[in-house]
Amino acid sequence: MRFWVGGYTADMDGEATGIGELRAGAADDVLAGGPLGFAGTVAATDGSPSWLTRHPTHDIVYAAMEGASQVQAFRRTGEASFVRHGAPVDAGELVCHVAVAPDGGSLVASCWGDGRVVRMRIDDAGVPSAPQLAAPATDPYAGSGGAPAAPVDIDLAAAARALRDAAGEEFAHLLPTHDEPVEIVVAAGESDAEPEARVSRAHQALFLPSHGVVTTDMGLDLVRFWRPEPTGLHARGQVVLPRGVGPRHMVAHPSGHLYVVTELSREVYVLAPDESGAWRVVSATALSPATADDDLAAEIALSRDSVFLYAGLRGSNTIAALRVGGSGDRLAPVALVDAGVDWPRHHVVVRDTLLVAGQRSDEAASLTLDERTGVPGRIRHRTAVPSPTCLLPVR
Repeated sequence: MRFWVGGYTADMDGEATGIGELRAGAADDVLAGGPLGFAGTVAATDGSPSWLTRHPTHDIVYAAMEGASQVQAFRRTGEASFVRHGAPVDAGELVCHVAVAPDGGSLVASCWGDGRVVRMRIDDAGVPSAPQLAAPATDPYAGSGGAPAAPVDIDLAAAARALRDAAGEEFAHLLPTHDEPVEIVVAAGESDAEPEARVSRAHQALFLPSHGVVTTDMGLDLVRFWRPEPTGLHARGQVVLPRGVGPRHMVAHPSGHLYVVTELSREVYVLAPDESGAWRVVSATALSPATADDDLAAEIALSRDSVFLYAGLRGSNTIAALRVGGSGDRLAPVALVDAGVDWPRHHVVVRDTLLVAGQRSDEAASLTLDERTGVPGRIRHRTAVPSPTCLLPVR
């Protein structure tokens, strides 16, 4: 089986030289459990193509050129060769994700550096153009606290005299007089200083089965919902998550629930629409009770039967497995296992195999999946891959 590999190039201190090819077993295998091998670069480019996605019908791959802040289409010209397809399109600072509409008529780019969410039209030949900037996000927590309390003047000497009078002569000597000035020092807390302004950081877009679009803003703790129109994306509402959790990536469950993994708090929030169609949080679950405090969650993916959920954790370099329960509204941790790589940036599930991209260890690894218990097992194979950040199965 074959995978196109996105990665960081020299402009972002990476070792990749463009889009690469990873093989698991023979090229025409339908399973990914075979030995891994890196087959080289299939599209030489700088600009760090850190995220890849495909057109639904054309043999075209779209890359988020994170280092160049652009989106570039690449057209496949051979078994393992691509050429640029159209001119690069400016998106925004550090564009880190691209999602293509199911009908192939548009894409949405998410920009981590400046928080932009950008819709681009795709013509009949598969070339993107005409970027349309969506409404910027605003911090729902701005102005919600942080102002210091007004100082209060207290005459301690007068208060002490009143207490002595109330105590009478027998006990008055036990109370302080406070005739001398007393300096009171109040410890400053977070609420005693003006809170630092937070920055919008869009991270992912997902086209929903209902024909809507949902995006995450990791910097402002928002999950935002949109209606695609010819004039761009029109806001339909948003879900505000607890401050500081950092929503990163999402996956839609067949039940209609949306699972959002939070990079900073290492949780999964389950969202669902209510009777009016407005989305809300129905539950939240920690990825594992054993995650490290400095772990950063990365990708989230479903098992083949959608019964299990897998999330990568950078830092401890582990994979958390969770079981889907109820009607899809509940999750329960079942295991936390070694990812087999350093900095598991991305992973994909192919039947009974979990393939993991290790950004900092410059390698990819495959883990056996027990499809009955959902628990990832031993490392099957590993191979050197330069600065991998995304794995895209070849159609």
